[in-house]
This record gives sequence, structure tokens and C-alpha cells, in this order.
Amino acid sequence: MVPILDYLLDRQISSQWRGMLSALATEFEAQIGRDELRQLMHRVGARFAAAHPLPACGSTAELEQTLNGVWQEMDWGCVALADEAESLRIVHYCAPLLAFGDTALAWTPAFLEGVYQSWLSALGAQGLSVALTSGYGEDTAIEFRLGRHAG
Repeated sequence: MVPILDYLLDRQISSQWRGMLSALATEFEAQIGRDELRQLMHRVGARFAAAHPLPACGSTAELEQTLNGVWQEMDWGCVALADEAESLRIVHYCAPLLAFGDTALAWTPAFLEGVYQSWLSALGAQGLSVALTSGYGEDTAIEFRLGRHAG
């Protein structure tokens, strides 16, 4: 199944941006440390979230549907949410982060972390933090958790 996902993701990333984003990421990595790149991408994610505010949602299922509407409109994959005892599990699939190149996967997921942090805080999750809990997997999944323990 992984070759199929690789093919589909490769087709998802516009050829007009692929080379430029890869060169941009390489230059960023040459000039800026990974921690600073993560912080930068987190701030970019917060700006994105501010430019795309979400409506109030009455349930986790409604929130998931709303989030997927935003991501689908932009070809940015999809998200699955799950309420757990101490946290909200957020799994984002098929984000086109590979457009920046494989090495950028060490810092580009912070974009999504910033987006989810900003959106969820705006919806009332003040005092809770979104934290990355897994890297970009072979199945394209990137996992985050919203909770008090994160941060």
C-alpha cells in the first residue's frame, strides 16, 4: 500500500512548487537550526489558522468534519480525532509536507501543530497544548495530542 500512497502524494504536490519548496527548505536548513525552524513553522501555522477561523463546534465529530472541510478544500489531506481519557488524539494524514523534501520532515509538522494549537485554543481549549507525538509515518500519518501534559 505504501507505493500507492507515495504515488498519490507525489501527484498531489504541484510540480510548479516542488523544486522551489525543496530549495527553500534546503536554504532554511543551511541558515537556521531545526529548533528555530520548528518555531517558525509553528508561527506560520498560527497565522494560517488565524486566516481560516473555524466556526463553533458542538462535538468532536463536528469538529473533525469541520477540520476535514478546510483540509479537503486545499488538498491538505484529512484528520481523524479521538477523545481519550486525558487528551484529544489528532492524526493528520496525507499532508503534502514531502514537497519540502525528506529532511524537512524534522520541522515541517510544526506547521500543523501551530494550526491545531491556534484553532483549538480559539474554540476554548485555553490552558491545553498541542504536541507532536509521532513523526511522519509510512502511512502518511502525523500524530498530535491536545492535553495538559503536552507542551
